[in-house]
Amino acid sequence: MSDHDFEISFSSDTAKGQEVRERIISAMDANGFSEKDVFGMRLSLEEALVNAIKHGNGMDPNKEVHVTCHVDYIQTRITIRDEGTGFDPRDIPDPTDEDNLEKPGGRGIMLMKAFMTEVSYSDDGNEVLLVKEREVETEDDPSTVVEEG
Repeated sequence: MSDHDFEISFSSDTAKGQEVRERIISAMDANGFSEKDVFGMRLSLEEALVNAIKHGNGMDPNKEVHVTCHVDYIQTRITIRDEGTGFDPRDIPDPTDEDNLEKPGGRGIMLMKAFMTEVSYSDDGNEVLLVKEREVETEDDPSTVVEEG
């Protein structure tokens, strides 16, 4: 495994989560991902790691968060698994629904889906997959397009 491919487990500590997040961001930087791609991944990782630590593991220092990372020139692929009971993402209220505008909850998942190419959850609801494919700007068309491999 290269520095850009790793697996790590750590206790339910947000400071440890930040260290893992920055290791992933460094791997994206080393592979030349754009500032926009890195920003979206940083935000998504923050949300997913905090969710695993606080909601999944309930801040229990005896429970761990397990992260698998793969970064190459084309994409970044991260799985984050906690040791909690999981949840059903369909039960999270739509934060854009008029009845939910003043309620907390659901915004982080919405943001992850907006920034990532793919966000999916395990059937148990205690593992999330984040995939970010490199976005490139062409000289002929300055709009952002996803490069297909």
